[in-house]
Amino acid sequence: MSFFGFGQSAEIDIVLDGQENRRTAEIKTEDGKREKYYLYFDGETVSGKVNVNLRKSGSKLEHQGIKIEFIGQIELYYDRGNHQEFTSLVKELARPGELTQSTSYNFEFSQVEKPYESYTGANVRLRYFLRVTLVKRISDTVKEQDIIVHTLSQYPEMNSSIKMEVGIEDCLHIEFEYNKSKYHLKDVIVGKIYFLLVRIKIKHMELQVIKRETTGTGPNTFNENETIAKYEIMDGAPVRGESIPIRLFLSGYELTPTMRDINKKFSVRYYLNLVLVDEEERRYFKQQEITIFRRADKIRKNYQAALSHHNPSLLSDGGGNSKTSYQQHQEDEDEEDGGKEAAEKKDEKEK
Repeated sequence: MSFFGFGQSAEIDIVLDGQENRRTAEIKTEDGKREKYYLYFDGETVSGKVNVNLRKSGSKLEHQGIKIEFIGQIELYYDRGNHQEFTSLVKELARPGELTQSTSYNFEFSQVEKPYESYTGANVRLRYFLRVTLVKRISDTVKEQDIIVHTLSQYPEMNSSIKMEVGIEDCLHIEFEYNKSKYHLKDVIVGKIYFLLVRIKIKHMELQVIKRETTGTGPNTFNENETIAKYEIMDGAPVRGESIPIRLFLSGYELTPTMRDINKKFSVRYYLNLVLVDEEERRYFKQQEITIFRRADKIRKNYQAALSHHNPSLLSDGGGNSKTSYQQHQEDEDEEDGGKEAAEKKDEKEK
């Protein structure tokens, strides 16, 4: 019997269709390491082949059925025994019987809904994975393979600037302005700070990008704050009427899109935090929430070809028309190029 180490056993391997041309993405693990998996988008078909390889030739393997599952799951670290599955699809690969030789099975999960982005945080993990189970009498043989899902967004139609004031009566009056309230992951935060009244001795000022992860509900709510970026605005005392420009590049930092109330389990929000420190080491804060979204990147032609066999995710343009991820990529590239040209012309005029 296989229970005592004798008899037949099998190894399971999952091969995804088009994986040689498919992009990969990295995600952080619980222990802080980084792992690379194949990248998919919402609405895209997940298909491939399951190889069941028998370890001993000439010997049969009895089984109670073979199945493959596509699972989207949220795991709260303080409640590890209770995983929340928001997507669960099952395909039967083989009915109960015997395997006398290594066998391959094709599978396809067509146009799978993947509503959320893959995420690993301080207290929560959202993952998508394929799980193959070869059911046996004593112990099942199980193989899992993770994939990464990215959610793409368009430029928001309304993206107003942020204007705020920091004041201490008769001591300090500062106005600051950021060029917009919604930024993509590789965007640049541009702004200005105006000193209207300065009667306290400020020695240092910085702009921070803070990530706040919220998990749970009610009395079981946990907030985890992490300072993602620090940008030193000034070191020294400002004078009245002075104006200081801000230009913070987000591409150099490890950010995720803003995630609000994901399956009523967790949220990830970002804040711009303006910090002032006076000579007596007193600290003054002013915080403003911003939205961060993932814009389609420039993609390779062979990746487009790999996706052409499936149905890529469709993005609405706000007018009832749909676009593929590739079309969205191209439009974003054109818009970015146009923005660069406009910025260059503006710089030439200022010179």
